[in-house]
Amino acid sequence: MTPQHPTTPARAGAASAALALVLVSAAPAAAAGPAAAGPGRTVLGAGGQQLTVSAASGLDPLGRTVRVTGGGYDGAKGIYVAFCKDNGDNRVPAPCVGGADTTGGSKASQWIVPRGDAHAGELGIPYGEGGRFDVELRLTAKNEGLDCTQVACSVVTRVDHRGAGDRSQDVRVPIAFRGQDPVGPGGEGVDVPQGTVGYRAVAEFTTAGKPRDLMFHPDSRKLYVGSDDLPDTADVNESGLHVLDPVDGKVRSTVNQAPGANGTPGRRAVRQLIAPLPGDGVVFSYPLRGIGTAKDGDTVAAGAWVPGGAVTDAGPGIAPGTVFVAQGPVLSEVDVATATVKRGITLEGGDGFAVDPVRKAIWFPDAGNGRLYRIDATTLQVAATVELPAGEDYAGFTEVDPETGAVWIGIGTSVVVHDAAGKRLRVLTGDDLPRAARFDPVTHEAYVVRQDPGDTSQPGSDNNGSLTVYRTTDFGEAAKPVVLPGNQGQLGFASLAVEPGGGTVFVSNPAEGRITRLQRSVSPKVTQGPTDQTVTEGDRAVLTARADGTPEPTVTWQVSDDGGRTWKAVEGADAPVHSFTAGASDNGHRFRAEFRNEMGTSRTTPVTLTVGAPGTTGGASGNPGTSDGATGGAGGSAGDTAAGATGGGPGTAGSTTGDSASGASGTSGASGASVTGGTSGTDGTAGSGGTVGSGGSSASGGTVGGTGTTTTGGGALASTGTAVATLAGSAVALTAVGWALVRRKRAGNTG
Repeated sequence: MTPQHPTTPARAGAASAALALVLVSAAPAAAAGPAAAGPGRTVLGAGGQQLTVSAASGLDPLGRTVRVTGGGYDGAKGIYVAFCKDNGDNRVPAPCVGGADTTGGSKASQWIVPRGDAHAGELGIPYGEGGRFDVELRLTAKNEGLDCTQVACSVVTRVDHRGAGDRSQDVRVPIAFRGQDPVGPGGEGVDVPQGTVGYRAVAEFTTAGKPRDLMFHPDSRKLYVGSDDLPDTADVNESGLHVLDPVDGKVRSTVNQAPGANGTPGRRAVRQLIAPLPGDGVVFSYPLRGIGTAKDGDTVAAGAWVPGGAVTDAGPGIAPGTVFVAQGPVLSEVDVATATVKRGITLEGGDGFAVDPVRKAIWFPDAGNGRLYRIDATTLQVAATVELPAGEDYAGFTEVDPETGAVWIGIGTSVVVHDAAGKRLRVLTGDDLPRAARFDPVTHEAYVVRQDPGDTSQPGSDNNGSLTVYRTTDFGEAAKPVVLPGNQGQLGFASLAVEPGGGTVFVSNPAEGRITRLQRSVSPKVTQGPTDQTVTEGDRAVLTARADGTPEPTVTWQVSDDGGRTWKAVEGADAPVHSFTAGASDNGHRFRAEFRNEMGTSRTTPVTLTVGAPGTTGGASGNPGTSDGATGGAGGSAGDTAAGATGGGPGTAGSTTGDSASGASGTSGASGASVTGGTSGTDGTAGSGGTVGSGGSSASGGTVGGTGTTTTGGGALASTGTAVATLAGSAVALTAVGWALVRRKRAGNTG
């Protein structure tokens, strides 16, 4: 997230200068009221929770009470609603102000508890229907050692002390105080949180028979498929090793011949892909005891048969040219070229295992007896025995995360995760059977395919599988689960392959002879939002908004003429920049941009357009002077935001009697105006210069009347006249007083 920014020296200096100029003005300005806080903000949580704070920017640093509402929370989990230092995604927000507010006094935080909870009432507030709550918090910029002018802070929800480590109810709404930039571009997800990751099916391949195993080759970037024959295509035998173009599934080549037990080549199915070969090609196993190698373009695979029983599982070796194979309870190291057994060990139970080449370890589960062996791969001796959950049958997979060394095991409907030393880290539960897992070191994510049992007579069986993506750091879901229609395990286990970076995932469905290509999608995330604007009628209003997403999101601008209660699309406004000529009827309209792609919809925070009438941006002209060398007319009134008005007109001619009456000074213009002195009266002395125009709010002052020159910078001293020196001294004195007041005010507000 974007950290909040403290008030900068430049901003403080600009504010002080503006105050000094106001003090110089002859016409006193009305005292400004306290600045209003910014609009509220709503953020969606990963579990669909909705957290809303009534005001999220421009808050008074000395304290502001805000209303915090939530919905969609898990009513069985107590949560804290608090104001905390925001440490980013998937990190505990801390420190927090006040802890859980059990007194109802400071309202720095609130405790929401399940209905019927022993703490409901005096200490905790029970949830409403649908996991809802409605509370107030008192937010101050500095409290209990937390300084939110220096660090990013948010109103957050998190599971209370009874569920430490549970991040499922984490939602964060960033907060900015007056003088700070609002945090981030704002906006909210509509159907899913902004930046939600998911996968969508973009293609299906039915060109590789009955797929049993998949591998995306890291060097050649080809998709290798080990297949059985598909019974539905009786006229064609599709078993073998297929090499596919991963984009369209077109078959590049098929290797369907491999040596049998006596060395004679024959048609062979391929059940398991063991490891990639450098550059291209794979090591694979084929029934019943074959270990082979082949690459794209080969017609016959090299291979040999391992002595003993049928091979039930295989994995890469730690020595060049070797693999490990399981033949039931027997685990052996085997030479790839000759299938010679180099050494072995016999263990109870087990028919699958996983190799960790980095740490030279082999994990061998015996689920029937509730244990997991850690075997030293260099000595092939048991180094440790780890307890597995009791009462579950091994029915899935054993895989090692090569980055962390954690071992993931599919048991029953759960995935059990142990670290590299055997300590249990997490049990990931689900409805279907976990059948395969792969890891992506680029995104630090684990991909798990689950299959429906395929028995529709059993409760919960719907014939659909799923793909779930987990972060390997905290085991939270990294992507929205994907439903895999028709993927059930009656006719073989599903497998998967992941393109490095996780952009594309391939999942097999043996029952239907299909490989599904899934593409990573990300819902729109607003990166730039529009801001409130004030323009003059007839000027161009320009609103800009941008968002990232995959695929690239489309944008539609929307407008509301009833304060945001209803919205409608602006015709033709479908670009990041929406520019139009502002009319009087547009005054007070609210605008927002809506971004949409296949993963979801997000909207920017609404902004307001203020349209002023023509002529309100500058002061009016002053009245002309009277005859006989009388004073010049007063300067015009203050401009709203633009140039100051023209000063008073020139004095008319002096009397014809030759009196030496001097033209009087023009009076001080009001805020934003420069004024002019009277011109010379006939036969009189020179008219004195006009006085100092007061500070304009942003643009240039008016012109000097008579013979004076144009002034700039919100009204300067007139170029002629005897009053210049005296007025200049007064201006300096008043400016100094202004700076002193600013400093005194700052000192009073310290802390």
